Order: sequence, then structure tokens, then C-alpha cells
Amino acid sequence: MLRVDDREPKTGAARVDLGKRRHAAFIFIFITVLLDMLAIGIIVPVLPKLVVDFLGGDTPRAAEILGVFGTVWALMQFVFSPVQGSLSDRFGRRPVILASNVGLGLDYLLMALAPTLWWLFVGRVISGITAASVSTAFAYVADITAPAERARQMGMIGVAFGIGFVIGPALGGLAGAEDPRLPFYIAAVLSLANALYGYFILPESLPPERRTPFSWRRANPIGSLLLVRRSHGLFGLSVTNFLLHLSNCVLPSVSVLYMTYRYGWDERMIGLTLAVVGVGHMVVQGVLVGFLVSRIGDRWTVILGILFGALSFALMGLAPTGALFLAAVPLVALSGMSNGPLQSLMTQRVGAHEQGQLQGANMSGMGIANMIGPLLFAQVFALSIGRFQAWGEPGVTFFVAAASMAVAIIVTWYATRPSPLHHAGG
Repeated sequence: MLRVDDREPKTGAARVDLGKRRHAAFIFIFITVLLDMLAIGIIVPVLPKLVVDFLGGDTPRAAEILGVFGTVWALMQFVFSPVQGSLSDRFGRRPVILASNVGLGLDYLLMALAPTLWWLFVGRVISGITAASVSTAFAYVADITAPAERARQMGMIGVAFGIGFVIGPALGGLAGAEDPRLPFYIAAVLSLANALYGYFILPESLPPERRTPFSWRRANPIGSLLLVRRSHGLFGLSVTNFLLHLSNCVLPSVSVLYMTYRYGWDERMIGLTLAVVGVGHMVVQGVLVGFLVSRIGDRWTVILGILFGALSFALMGLAPTGALFLAAVPLVALSGMSNGPLQSLMTQRVGAHEQGQLQGANMSGMGIANMIGPLLFAQVFALSIGRFQAWGEPGVTFFVAAASMAVAIIVTWYATRPSPLHHAGG
């Protein structure tokens, strides 16, 4: 089995060879994340429509059901992500990524065949348990890159997200217009093909001597979160990570229903809009992140990205027409510049043997955010178009997301302030 050994080689030729193997390993993980995101993106435009169809066209009720689905998915993430993170620290990143892709492929097949909402519910449970490849991918990148390079490399992983969400929603919208179940079959094929690709190509990134024994204390959700209490800075960045995930829950939770309800868009238009968001994320994280980090550093890049996020959600909530909603899309893309540098700042505050545990803790924080977010935003949206429809504010759910982003800016500012000792030392 291939393995990426990151111990510093003694000779120049060995350094060149190691650099090539690291680059190849990064390409492998990039493609793995790309295929994973492509599969997820394909079902985004059609899952809400499928739920609405099961409920006979009742959009407010569909919003509530989708909120429950999102919370259940997040609960499974919260419980199982730290287990998967600790397993990757013990057995390596490769087997966790492969198991995740196989599980997701089978899950998409289950949802494609679902005759009732209960089948879809079971599918979301399985998806929450198995969707670990993204967090493990970040640990993989931390394994094979130096701290100074992590923001740029993790930004490149963001490019894989962007490409996936460019092609995925567009393909899902087109396929869903023909048959709302077809995108699930496509996603299943992509996930299983991803597992097959990884089995033959993906090397292991964590050498045996850097692995740590599996511990239920670190593998349980609460135990994994203890890691982030190590310092004020790491805890504050974890709060920022939580708030960003909470705010971004508004997009998968209600954006499809919102665009359908407020602007009358169909699956094709929704899929193309989401594809534009993906293009923006790809450009921002592939080009802009590295440029900004080299000029203004990780800290200011994170703060600037969050600011753009707050502005984008506020504009989406205010937009009375589809054209104005589309005008906010570039700002959503710019908000993605905070992801890579934020991960970089966090990975620099833990040891090499704890990267998997850190990602498990991050996924647990994301799980908590995703348990709260779908119910929060779905309920607010359902009330705004139901009981409080007379108020005429269907975009209020986006205002809540913008407020969460604003709080994240304040938290990040304080968590990343240079300490007095740092100033005193010059």
C-alpha cells in the first residue's frame, strides 16, 4: 500500500522525491473531495422538491420536515464524527475515507428507491453516520503539508468544493427536471466510483509511528471537544467555526424552497444559481485565498471573509426580486475565503498527532450547529410564509444568519489578538 512519509529526508534527491509524493497525494485527496462534493451537490436542488411532492405541495410543512431531516443528519455527525476522527488517528486516513464513500454510495441508492418520507429519513441517518471524508481530508492535508502552507492547500481543497458545487447542482437541476430521483442514482455511482478510485490510488498519509491508540474519551463528542479548551485562542476559533457553520445552514435548509417560493424558480434555475455560487467559491479559494494570506495573513483573511458572508445574507433577505438575489451571490462566494485560513489557524494550535482529533472536534462543533441551524432557519422560514405571512418578510431567516456572522467577526477579532507577551518580545 502506498504511504506518504513526511519525515524530513537527509539528501536533496530524497527531498525532491518526497515533494513529488506529497504533491501526488494532495492531487489524490483533491479528486476524492471533488467527487464527494459532486455527489452531494447533485441532490441539493431536488431533495426539497421530493419532500414537497411527498407532502402534496405543502411548502411550509416541507420546510419543517427538511429542518427535522437536517437536524437528524447533524446529530449523527455529532455522535460519529469524533469516532471517525479518532479512528483515522489510530488506523490512518485512507480506510476512513474509503468506508465513508462506500456508505454514502449505498445511502444514495436507498434514497433513490425511497417510496415514503420514512425511507428518506433513514437515508439521512445513514448519510450523517458515513459522511466523514471531508473532515478526514482536512486531517490528511495537515499530515502532508507544513504549517506555513496549510492555508493555501486547504484553500485548494475549497476549490474541490467549488468544482463539485458548480457541476453538481447544475447536473442535478437538469436531471431532476426529468426525474427527481435520477440525481440520487448519479450520486450513488459517483460515490462508489470514488471509493474504487481511492482503493487503488489514494495513499495513506499518516505513518504508523505517528498514530495514537483509540480512546473512547477522545472519540465521544464531549471528550473530543475538550481539546479546543486548551487555550483561549483555540476555543475562540472553535466558536467562530461553530457560528460560521450555523450561519451557513440557512443555504441548505431553506434556500431552495426560498427561491421557489419568493421568485418562482424551477429546478434548472436553482441548479444554475447554485452552480454560479460554486464557480465563485472555486475562484475565491483557488486564487484569492493564497494571495490574501500572503498579503494580510490568516487572521485578516478570516475576518474579511466573514464580513462578506454577513453582507451577502443580509442582501439575500432584503432582495425583492430574483435579479437582486443573484447580485448577492458573489458576496457569498467571497465569504468562502475564511474557510482555509481558519482551519490553518486551528491546526497550528495542536500537535501533529492530534490533527484527526481536532477535525473530529470541529465536526462535532459543526454537528451541534447543524442540529440547531436546520430547525432554526426552517421554523423561521415556515413562520414567515405561514402564520406571519402578513408581515411580508420571507427573508427574515437570512437576517438571522447575517446576525450570527456578525457575532463571529467579534469573536474572531478577540480570539486572534496578539498577546501582550508577543508585543513585549518584539
